[in-house]
Amino acid sequence: MLSPPEPSRIAKRTDAEEVAELIHRFQAEFEEYTAGAEIITPRVREHIVGDLSVFLLAGPPRVGVAQLRFREYLLTGAPTCYLEELYVVPDRRGEGHGRMLMETALEVARERGATTVELGAAVNDTAARGLYESLGFTNLEKEGRPETQMLYYEREL
Repeated sequence: MLSPPEPSRIAKRTDAEEVAELIHRFQAEFEEYTAGAEIITPRVREHIVGDLSVFLLAGPPRVGVAQLRFREYLLTGAPTCYLEELYVVPDRRGEGHGRMLMETALEVARERGATTVELGAAVNDTAARGLYESLGFTNLEKEGRPETQMLYYEREL
């Protein structure tokens, strides 16, 4: 039986390289564009120093990362938290690291006054969707609810 994972923690400026490597691995695993960890590292550091993102690390050894972004909701003035990334390295999945990252994310969001946490998940990513739903997230795109169904659009510039 595996012991419970170590608590996740907020990444510091000095953790930028580890965060960048995990984000690079995430992008590469799912065959998405990545500039490479060496280019992502100073960007991560900039986000940490400028409080543009909060990164959470699972481990040690560092086996997972989450990226949170906060914005003020115009109608209420309260912050909203967006989970931009959640990744656990393949050989450490199923050990509770993703859950620990999510629980820490929820705690950080509450501490910052957020009233909601939003995220997206691929339809075929049943493990992630199961995790989110087990933590009380509601899928707004369920069949039979066309009034709440949202579509995601993108345009390259």
